[in-house]
Amino acid sequence: MKKIGVIGAGSWGTALAILLNENGNEVTLWSHREEEAARVRRTREIAKLPGVRIPEGVRVTSDLAEAAADRQVLVLVVPSKCVRETAEKLRAHVRPGTVVVNAAKGIEAGTLFTMTDIIEEVLPQAESAVLSGPSHAEEVARLLPTTCVIGAHTEATARELQSLFMSPAFRVYISSDMLGIELGGALKNVIALAAGIADGMGYGDNAKAAIITRGIVEIGRLGMRMGGKLETFSGLTGIGDLIVTCASMHSRNRRAGILLGQGYSMEEAMREVNMVVEGVYSAQAAMELARRYDIELPIIEQVNHVLFDGKDPKAAVSELMLRDTKLENSLIPWEE
Repeated sequence: MKKIGVIGAGSWGTALAILLNENGNEVTLWSHREEEAARVRRTREIAKLPGVRIPEGVRVTSDLAEAAADRQVLVLVVPSKCVRETAEKLRAHVRPGTVVVNAAKGIEAGTLFTMTDIIEEVLPQAESAVLSGPSHAEEVARLLPTTCVIGAHTEATARELQSLFMSPAFRVYISSDMLGIELGGALKNVIALAAGIADGMGYGDNAKAAIITRGIVEIGRLGMRMGGKLETFSGLTGIGDLIVTCASMHSRNRRAGILLGQGYSMEEAMREVNMVVEGVYSAQAAMELARRYDIELPIIEQVNHVLFDGKDPKAAVSELMLRDTKLENSLIPWEE
């Protein structure tokens, strides 16, 4: 049994707290609002996971020192735009050697840092790791079968975390490709917006399959140029996470995309979804990375135009369909 602090009491943080408690650990769940923490202590549930009871063994607090001090493992589960601010608040409470597991998915605006880049800059005394994969909180909280990947700098840390999260309902693989894992998790949200837009416009399965397939090409193209591994983008944290995020109504990115396809503005769609839509924040960062690494990302580029330039989604689709003719895969040779 380990002492674990889950930092962030949204749906994903709560689901992981339930899982870790079920695995026999001493778990503290931190909410940044005392009124929310008090309500959860009283009702043992959160509005975003109706019908899911938070076990009495999960301690719920709004006191960051109580949640983080003397914890062997911290799981950081706040929106990506809040990771730096939260890590800075944690600095005084994180002792050397504490393992900080990032469970957020995004790229920081401006710096273009991954979330573990931020953790390593702000909390150099800690050891960073990442948890990602096709894992809707609504299913994990109900202990439905789910498979994820833990990335870490050393195999020893990865295996320790694997044993911590692994359960009959939650299978965990390990990987050394932390960069690839994080890029897959961040960029798939942008592609999911595109998939949702297509759904909102009434397009069918053909369009969805094309977006998923060409979307993973864009993610892999950029990710490998940055140093990620092809195998990662072909796996659970790449194509696996992309499929579930593009296909499920649990996906807030897909739901926001549907609204965009129906004519909502970006601001209206985000208000309607009423949850953090990470793809909106990652879209611009993805294009900045594309320019830095001289990579073509046509789907992600059109998503940016729809989000931030008011482009009609029909015009964006038309532009994608009428691009210059291409080879599907330039690595497959023709017969001589």
